[in-house]
Parts: sequence; structure tokens; C-alpha cells
Amino acid sequence: MLQFNNERVATHTNGEDIYLFKLTNSKNTQVGITNYGAIIQSFIIKNKEGQLQDIVLGFDDVARYMDSDYYSKDYPYLGAIIGRYGNRIGHAQFPLHGQTVKVSPNFNPHQLHGGYSGFDKKVWKTVLYETTRLVLEHISPDGDEGFPGTLTTTIEFVLSDNNELTHTITATTDKATAVNITHHSYFNLNTDGSDITNHQVFINSDNYLEQDSGFVTTGNLVPVANTTHDFTAFKKVSANWDAESGYDQTFVVNNQNINTLAAATYVTEGGLQLQVYTNQPTVHFYTGRWIPNLTGKNGTQYGPYTGLCFETQVHPNAVNQPSFPNTILEPGQQYHHQTVYKIV
Repeated sequence: MLQFNNERVATHTNGEDIYLFKLTNSKNTQVGITNYGAIIQSFIIKNKEGQLQDIVLGFDDVARYMDSDYYSKDYPYLGAIIGRYGNRIGHAQFPLHGQTVKVSPNFNPHQLHGGYSGFDKKVWKTVLYETTRLVLEHISPDGDEGFPGTLTTTIEFVLSDNNELTHTITATTDKATAVNITHHSYFNLNTDGSDITNHQVFINSDNYLEQDSGFVTTGNLVPVANTTHDFTAFKKVSANWDAESGYDQTFVVNNQNINTLAAATYVTEGGLQLQVYTNQPTVHFYTGRWIPNLTGKNGTQYGPYTGLCFETQVHPNAVNQPSFPNTILEPGQQYHHQTVYKIV
């Protein structure tokens, strides 16, 4: 039996054990990850003022992630893996080899973030746990949330001594299916827990994806030049935004490459900067408009605009947009997603 140097913190209603794993590097940076939803529960790092600071939103008690009241209308997916398909699938259906696949319409009439019980609500099998490395696996059965094929997905987290947290996601299937996985960590670099409107943000993108009124991508690209969506130079989140809506758009990364900076954010107080690198072609920038009023870690009050996300993935709704990159995985192929959160 696999032995873990970790803490069993809860038991799922299905009887499976839930653990909280701690990754720690030589700089005493510590990342807490649970096998429930592959949730990044904490990311604690020493800031430039010498203070230990937790830069992600979440709960102290892992069992809180399973409370029925947390799965409210505005359930925020705090820190969780999203699958099988991130963001929205228009009208909860897509064409596949001459057939129409209908998936669960949990965001009626669309599907959002994989359905009613996506990867975020699964207890993942622990494959390997070391001081700086964790590997989790989930097998999604044929027909899960309407998706064809048995999908075997592995996510590996590695914390480097350079304060880089890398997650690498791979997946294989026994039938053709749609796959577009992302991770939904909310970051807040403020030392006092105040909202993220003061964060300076950079996104390496000349175009974002047009969305309809239901936030479903239409297939069209919109240039960021001369719009409020231009983050090609650092600017404050609230500099010229619509305070009623915030940001909830997908940006196409320029010269997309795992070694190219895709997005970044910083604040002056504390002196931390988050840099995002990815092999995925887009970053969905979300400023947390719909975060409900919650009590988070250390009694911190969460609500709208208390965290921001950089969700890396292939273009949302690509299964319904022929001009977008392919998100159909065939038997014999391997899905591969890698994203790095680097703190400097």
C-alpha cells in the first residue's frame, strides 16, 4: 500500500479518504494540495518584506470544499482542476464524427466547467507523493456528464527551488472525446486581503475571443488595441474597466510557448509578482465578479473581486468553432497541458 507523509483530513460521502499534501522547497515555500478536486488549497511564500504570505483563496478546512452550501448558484471552483472541458460548451452539445454529442447542461442551456460533477468534485487517486512532487490520477468513465470514452487523466504538481509551481496534465481515451482541461486558482497578492482592483496585470495578447451574452465564444477574434482589454503593458485592473462586470474574457497568447511569459500580475506592497507560463494557446482572465460572500482561510472575507484567475487552456467552445484549435482527443493520442506559476 502506498504510504504518504501527509494528513488525512476528511472522508468523502462515498467513503474515499481525502488528504492534504504539502509540497515544500529549500526556500520554505509551501503549497498545500488536496486530492479532492486537485485543489491548490494554499501557496505560502515569504514576500519581499520577510512576511509569510498565502497568495491563493481557499478554506482552512478541506471538508468545507464539500459543503452543500458552497455549491451554490455562484459556486466559484476555488483552486480546483476543471474538466473534462473548461469554460462553456455552447448549448451543451458538439459535433463528433458525424454525430451530435449532448453533454450535461449545468449552466442551462450550456455546459460550464465539465458539468454538474466535473473533475473539481472527484476524489483523485494518489499515484506518487514526495517533498516537492505530487501525482494524482482520475479515471472518468464512458458517458460521464455525457462525454464519450473512458478518459484517464493524470496531473503532476512540482514545486521548484525557484518558487515555480508547475502542473502538467496528461490524458488518454479509448473513444474519441472532447478534452480541454484547466486549473482554477484564485490569486490575491495583497498582504491585507483587500480586493484585487489594485493589481497590475500584463497579458501577452493582441486579441481576445468574442463572446455572446451567455459568455460563449462565437469564433471571432477581437483586437485589444484601443480597448479596455489591452494588457500588453502592465496596468491596474481597475484602470479603465467596467466595475459592474470586471473581466471575464479569453486572451489568445502571442507566440505561445512554455518559455514565453503569457501573463503576470504584481502589487507594490509585499513586492510579489506572479508570472504565468503555459503551452496552452489562451489565458482566460477572470477577476472574480461572481465570487459569493464566503469566509475563507484565517477568517478572511471573500466576495466579488477578492481574487483573480489566469485559466490556461485551448480556446473555450472550440468543439463548436471550426476556426479554433482542435480539442478532440482520439484513441492512441495523448493530451498534454503544462502551466507554470512562478513567484518572483
